[in-house]
Amino acid sequence: MSSSRSLPSSSVLSGNPRISVVIPLYNCLALTHAMLASLQATLPPGLSHEIIYVDDGSTDGTRDWLATLPAPAFQVILNERNLGYAVGNNRGAAVAKGEILFLLNNDLVLLPGWIEPMLSAHEKLRGVAGLIGNVQLDATTGTVDHAGLVLNLTGKPVHARTIPNGFSRLLRPIRIVPAVTGACVMVARNLWQELGGFDEGYINGGEDIDLCFRARATGRKNAVALRSVVRHHISSSRGRKVRDEENSRRLARKWRTEFIAAADDGTRTWCRNYLAQAFGVPRSREYRLAIAACAFLAHVRRHPPPEAIAGVAAGMDIEFARWEKMFATENNG
Repeated sequence: MSSSRSLPSSSVLSGNPRISVVIPLYNCLALTHAMLASLQATLPPGLSHEIIYVDDGSTDGTRDWLATLPAPAFQVILNERNLGYAVGNNRGAAVAKGEILFLLNNDLVLLPGWIEPMLSAHEKLRGVAGLIGNVQLDATTGTVDHAGLVLNLTGKPVHARTIPNGFSRLLRPIRIVPAVTGACVMVARNLWQELGGFDEGYINGGEDIDLCFRARATGRKNAVALRSVVRHHISSSRGRKVRDEENSRRLARKWRTEFIAAADDGTRTWCRNYLAQAFGVPRSREYRLAIAACAFLAHVRRHPPPEAIAGVAAGMDIEFARWEKMFATENNG
């Protein structure tokens, strides 16, 4: 069984905190130390909060360190064994008291001013706010690793890695996206409870995208707060990627129709590829489709041409065929 020490936050003088920060742990103690230091340095003064650590069977001294944390400031949950990312976050969120949940990986480096734009984005979206993410830089290279999740040419969720310039982010600080990564995300606790938290059938991957699409299904909008920037030591926990293909197939099976419908990035890629081919081979030109593709790329046309949607669906068919072959081979082996 898991064990829990329920310790009220020292920043909450009375009543419940405004935010609950849930941080799942699995080894990487040095990164956890650095992440906590950056969290404590960047939380705005007066923002009532609680910090909830959920250890998922660490063996590197993390549990000994957790035992030293001052009782008024932290809440600690110790899983009986390694149960995975979804279970860890669900257990942390289950004891949270804040109206807003922040789910944070322990390998983040939080930069000054990261939290205010996320809270502002949530407020601006009001009753339709889903999950709010932010811009994440690769902690090693400094390049953009995440500015939302989009659907590619095969209808597969991938990280958007481009952001507008500073002036554009000032004018339009919120980007509506199909999904965001769970590495640094905020969500209203009542929405989390309504959706039932993460689906624990996903093992260390896919649970965040699934939750985002469940939020979309209720009419909520997921978004990136473009003026919120953090650094992320990507996939630092050992074994993080082991179940990627299984998680991706499970996601695609559940959300195939929605993935195709949301594949704005994928259909735009299809249109660009089509135009490059069509104008390179004059005899293959189809002016109606070329005009429709140009209009869609120029945002004059709201919806992609049917051929682009069919192209993304065909890409998904290829992915499913690959998965069937892959898992049939594994099962036969």
